[in-house]
Amino acid sequence: MQKILQKLEEKRAEARAGGGARRVEAQHARGKLTARERIEVLLDPNSFEEYGMFVEHRCNDFGMAEQRISGDGVVTGSGTINGRLVYVFSQDFTVFGGALSEAHAEKICKVMDMAIKVGAPVIGLNDSGGARIQEGVASLAGYAEVFQRNIMASGVVPQISVIMGPCAGGAVYSPAMTDFIFMVKDSSYMFVTGPDVVKTVTQEEVTQEELGGAVTHTTKSSVADNAFENDIEALMQVRRFVDFLPLSNREDSPVRPFYDDGERIDMSLDTLVPANPNKPYDMHELILKVVDEGDFFELQPNYAKNIVIGFGRIEGTTVGIVANQPMVLAGCLDINASRKAARFVRFCDCFNIPIITFVDVPGFLPGTAQEYNGIIKHGAKLLFAYGEATIPKITVITRKAYGGAYDVMSSKHLRGDLNYAWPTAEIAVMGPKGAVEIIFRSELGDKAKIEAKTKEYTEKFANPFVAASRGFIDEVIMPHSTRRRIARGLRMLRDKELENPWKKHDNIPL
Repeated sequence: MQKILQKLEEKRAEARAGGGARRVEAQHARGKLTARERIEVLLDPNSFEEYGMFVEHRCNDFGMAEQRISGDGVVTGSGTINGRLVYVFSQDFTVFGGALSEAHAEKICKVMDMAIKVGAPVIGLNDSGGARIQEGVASLAGYAEVFQRNIMASGVVPQISVIMGPCAGGAVYSPAMTDFIFMVKDSSYMFVTGPDVVKTVTQEEVTQEELGGAVTHTTKSSVADNAFENDIEALMQVRRFVDFLPLSNREDSPVRPFYDDGERIDMSLDTLVPANPNKPYDMHELILKVVDEGDFFELQPNYAKNIVIGFGRIEGTTVGIVANQPMVLAGCLDINASRKAARFVRFCDCFNIPIITFVDVPGFLPGTAQEYNGIIKHGAKLLFAYGEATIPKITVITRKAYGGAYDVMSSKHLRGDLNYAWPTAEIAVMGPKGAVEIIFRSELGDKAKIEAKTKEYTEKFANPFVAASRGFIDEVIMPHSTRRRIARGLRMLRDKELENPWKKHDNIPL
């Protein structure tokens, strides 16, 4: 019996060693943790339950029969983050460069199937050279099996991808179908075709970092939601992030202890909006003063900065926040902002997370570049996302809400539950100056008359009371009471029930 037990321990030690000491040292030399070290940082101490430790590849071609390593380049299992169940797979770059084989894919599929079955998030730590070439089509089939699980898990359990090394070719499509992607600066990259292929086909010379690095994907492409300095920071931020999310679409978000009074008022908000309507202010200030303890996890902070998205808490319960940002493009909606916010709204709706929308939007960004690239369809994505959402929706208009952008930003007409406005709000088809110049186009030569009409239009329409008189605004509130109003609204909407007509699925304007 002792010999059998000893043999088990030897087999386990061999599996834990991965590709061996030399390759582990090389991994550390790149500033990267090993697959198992990453799991130790991510999960609660001693909570990891590993599955498939002794799985080996089944390839006998190209000398692979003599190269069998237990685990086959990926560590899979379950554990807890702050006491809550999650499933995780961590690719081991020290074993065949983390390349995906048929057996490797089967291990990933197994934990994803279990996650769907029991209702728990899946976190993938990606660090792989791509498909294992020696296995040919079997490796490609393995990728497709993983893709299918991503699709089946979408909207059922949260899926998070952390890119901690290379991720190229077909490998990028699995993270692309997950809900959130986080990257590590200077050590991770994602692209469909690498720099050498790009140069051959298009004659462009580009580095890996420029083509698919963390900065590229968080500022230009919007593929990644955030980038962190190193493995440790990335994993600790994922721990923090998971705390905002429910385990599945059947569960409520976790309620965390809070020390911030839901009835708290903040008098400084009464002076947040400048007297000059053309002067910007930072919407982050409002968000941080409304959420519990100023704790806000912003997503895509460096992409489409004219809109802000992220998670916070009100009285301990997770809320999604969408806010126009007057500091960038005056808060206009454009293609990138619409796409960014629409996907976030749909995620919140999938997982029953209420949405708070702070509105200061002068309209959609004009220009040929926007029109030629399809702002009509992209803007409709955000409109569609808000309109189909059945979760609690609370909207606060702080200053401008003009034209179609007023409708799009979670208006009462898109089944907004509580729609508030500050006294500084202007709800109209367009700004006073533009409106008067259209209505009184024939009298533009009479400067005094135009000024008088502009003043009249401003007094009549540049306020929240016309909309309030029609019931499109539920209440005009004092800015300092914003947190209190939202907290009370969320309490009231806790048991909200609303269902869309039956359908196989919708056909959002992609």
